[in-house]
Amino acid sequence: MSEGTVLIADDDRAIRTVLSQSLGREGFDVRTTGNAATLWSWVSAGEGDIVITDVLMPDENGLDLLPRIRKIRSDLPIIVMSAHNTLSTALKATERGAYDYLAKPFDLSELTNVVKRALARPTAIIDTNVLDDDDGMPLVGRSPAMQNIYRVLAKLMPTDLTVMIVGESGTGKELVARALHDFGKRRKGPFIAINMAAIPKELIESELFGHEKGAFTGANARHSGRFEQAQGGTLFLDEIGDMPLEAQTRLLRVLQEGEYTTVGGRTPISTDVRIIAATNRDLRQAISQGLFREDLFYRLNVVPMRLPPLRERLEDIPDLVRHFLSQVIDEGLPQKVLDSAALDRMKKYSWPGNVRELENLTRRVVALYSEEVIGVAVIDAELSDAGPAHASTMAIEVDNLETAVDMYLERYFSSFGGELPPADLYARIMREVERPLVSHTLAATRGNQIKASELLGLNRNTLRKKIRELDIQVTRGVK
Repeated sequence: MSEGTVLIADDDRAIRTVLSQSLGREGFDVRTTGNAATLWSWVSAGEGDIVITDVLMPDENGLDLLPRIRKIRSDLPIIVMSAHNTLSTALKATERGAYDYLAKPFDLSELTNVVKRALARPTAIIDTNVLDDDDGMPLVGRSPAMQNIYRVLAKLMPTDLTVMIVGESGTGKELVARALHDFGKRRKGPFIAINMAAIPKELIESELFGHEKGAFTGANARHSGRFEQAQGGTLFLDEIGDMPLEAQTRLLRVLQEGEYTTVGGRTPISTDVRIIAATNRDLRQAISQGLFREDLFYRLNVVPMRLPPLRERLEDIPDLVRHFLSQVIDEGLPQKVLDSAALDRMKKYSWPGNVRELENLTRRVVALYSEEVIGVAVIDAELSDAGPAHASTMAIEVDNLETAVDMYLERYFSSFGGELPPADLYARIMREVERPLVSHTLAATRGNQIKASELLGLNRNTLRKKIRELDIQVTRGVK
């Protein structure tokens, strides 16, 4: 018995063949075409139970076809796949009625699961204005890591789910939070941000919940807190790991009961805000150390999002540089470009300061150098001046991993000028070693987890757990 009929439109014959064979093995009837016109004729004739379509096809953009399909068959699930992977593409696909968006390359098992889920429940549409292009998009990059971020964001836009953003300093956690707000259902409300690490501990409760006149020494007037200011919108709690335990208890009560009282106040105040939290710390370790409430963690960690450091998406550097160069023109600085050798040099650098460091470097070379075309000599000089802690990870060839790690840690510790680095060093370094090890092994085995687990000497279930924990995207079969 057939599981349903799948209509596939993609101008790449190899992709059509692979998808047809894979879905056919799962019991689906599959029909394929290389153009939008044939797909439209099938759909308008009432054929098919689900559609899988590429974006760029010879006769029509697949995204432009979606509203027409939705108009005549609103219950037909549509899955969009694309190699043009930007936040704008993901949002357009979702807002025009797509059930899901998959960035090429993707895992065949993932596609199969999406198809099965789509046939089991109705689609949902984001109620937003149509985006005409990528201008104004807050996030830049087409790497696999960023494709996954875009896909998750597109799914979260129509929801009020609480999100926990985890990433190193400079990876763009606030940009992601703003994107969730600006393109989500609360975009007409305020976006209020508070950095827990920047506020004295004794003032955090007052900043969050406000205080009444006379509540404490110096409280000469009533003060509205961030919850009140964010009413109807989004409250972004940055560096949540630095929140003192007393304030954590009050925050937990707000999340549980949907109301709070000001410092010195007695009347409960109802709150209607979406909470987005962010941290660069390992909160699970903070929980084990008694520094963070476990129950609050689970209230905040409804949807976890890991932002990759720049060293894990070096292929995004040209796009990021172009974005920053266009920004400085709008700010009155001269127009400049970086030649290919300069960009290649940047791709060999480790970027400990992440995207923020890249942005600062781009602005600096535009402001300080007179050349219209910035060459590799300028970039080399700037990166060399950054000091040993910011040197390229492997400026000198080494014979083994232990020596390479030793060199990296020597530079890392020296960057703090005799001070101690932030906590959680062991967990962070182990993660940075483990993630590329698992990723390269999976790549070498073409995504075959059985072979990869054998190479690594791990149980297959352990490997699957690490893939989830390390947020590794397994690619197999579709190119």
